[in-house]
Amino acid sequence: MNSEEITSDALKYKGLAMDFIMDYGPKLIGAIVVLIIGLWVIKIITKAIDRILVKSNVDDSLRPFMKSLFGSLLKVMLVISIMGMMGIEMTSFIAILGALGLAVGMALSGTLQNFAGGVMILVFKPFKVGDVIEAQGYTGAVKEIQIFVTILTTPDNKTIIIPNGGLSNGSMINYSTQANRRVDWVVGVSYGEDIEKVRGVIDRLIGADQRILKDPEPFIKVGELADSSVNFTVRVWVNAADYWDVFFDMNENVYTTFEKEGIGIPFPQMDVHVNNIK
Repeated sequence: MNSEEITSDALKYKGLAMDFIMDYGPKLIGAIVVLIIGLWVIKIITKAIDRILVKSNVDDSLRPFMKSLFGSLLKVMLVISIMGMMGIEMTSFIAILGALGLAVGMALSGTLQNFAGGVMILVFKPFKVGDVIEAQGYTGAVKEIQIFVTILTTPDNKTIIIPNGGLSNGSMINYSTQANRRVDWVVGVSYGEDIEKVRGVIDRLIGADQRILKDPEPFIKVGELADSSVNFTVRVWVNAADYWDVFFDMNENVYTTFEKEGIGIPFPQMDVHVNNIK
């Protein structure tokens, strides 16, 4: 290859490079400027979102995730816009992203459901850490609320991990939302006992327990004439924290006091008759 051919090729490549710079240089510079300004705007927006979440009392464990999620979505939109500015055909790219998102969504449908449930729980707060709840067949104190699962501790110190998807969509009992709870008993006595005496003894036991609230008034009525007993329905109100202590203490007090007062507590009996058949 002689010098004239080398010079011709050099001029040719130089011309192509100049054409490329003239065509894409302004676009590249514009894209860089848009990228810098876009990242700065996204930073401002994410800070504003964080302030809104703080004012809305969104849970601390959810706030960083939501801030990061919004920031990531805005950055993806910024990149797509810049690629469009550069003249890159985005139709096929967006279609691939859509198909990929659909495939990932189907593969992680259960996980995404749990994630959505966690967001709902953390935003609407049907319960909080420390509450005692009953859900999905389990009862326990809420130890931790994570984005995918909620962790309970049962009264016998077992750890229960419940997916947030079912927890947010199913029925749930929260025993900690109300300051007071009602304690119910059914007290059976033998037929023939003095009803007023029985009612008086129960009322005395209730009055002696300072944990039992005076308002609403205790309820003591004959609730059922059963097969082998007259059943009294007893209902009192206590502070939620005193529920189980009052329940168990009253059972013990009723048993010991009825014995001292000579009030019979019946138990099931069966009479067996044997017929001699000759």
